[in-house]
This record gives sequence, structure tokens and C-alpha cells, in this order.
Amino acid sequence: MQLNTLKPKTKRTRSKPVGRGGTRGKTSGRGTKGQNARAGRKKRPELRDFIKRFPKLRGRGKSSFKSYEVKAIPVNLNMIEKIFSAGDTVNSKTLLEKKVLNKNQAAFKVKVLGTGELSKKLTFEGVLVSDSARTKIEKAGGKIA
Repeated sequence: MQLNTLKPKTKRTRSKPVGRGGTRGKTSGRGTKGQNARAGRKKRPELRDFIKRFPKLRGRGKSSFKSYEVKAIPVNLNMIEKIFSAGDTVNSKTLLEKKVLNKNQAAFKVKVLGTGELSKKLTFEGVLVSDSARTKIEKAGGKIA
């Protein structure tokens, strides 16, 4: 054991600086007078009041039960009956060409609904089909691929 290897058992404590020259003097980092300078101060967060005031605007807009799934674009059989001729293939590409869908709707799924009658033999590819539309298509001799 040598004098230069000795270390103190406890750290040296410095006295707290007081007054204008010190780091934590006068107001001790609390600014000036009022509620903020007092001990045990608690200010309500302003943002919380807005959140509590508009509970329905939080989260998913007005309806929190709204589905994330993108709904398919409905196309009725009576529309298909008017536009397509016998033996044609009905898919999102042909519906876009015949202007049943616009450019913005081309990326979405298409669902064929059973409103109207079908008398032509058509092939449906890559589209969703409702049960009532399925029976009418099969009755007319069409296929769903």
C-alpha cells in the first residue's frame, strides 16, 4: 500500500452554490413567481383537455369499428348484360376498357352483384361474385374462373 494508490472511502461533497453567480441559486431553476415556483406544483397538460373534449375524434375518426379492409367496387349484372356480348371474358381489365370502371378504380377489387338478369354466356375471371349472381351466371351457361 502506497500513498499514491489510496482512494477516499466517500466522495467529497461540494456545497450547493447560492445566489446570482451559482448554477442553482435564487429561483433554483423554477423561473419566477406564481404556481410554477411553488413546491408540489401540478399543471394540467393543455393537450389532455382537448383530447377529453373530443373523445370521438380520437383514433379512427368517428367510427372506431370501421374496417381497414378496402371494399370491392360493385358491378351489377344488368350493367354487364348491356355492355358485354356473348362469349366475352369479364375481368377488371375488360371492365376498364368498356369504361365501367375509371382509372382510379382499376387497382381495386371488383364484385359482381346479382341485380338484373343475364342471358349471355360469359366467363368471369379475377372478380368476386355474390351468391345470387353466381346462380344467375351458371343458369345462363357462364363460367366463373
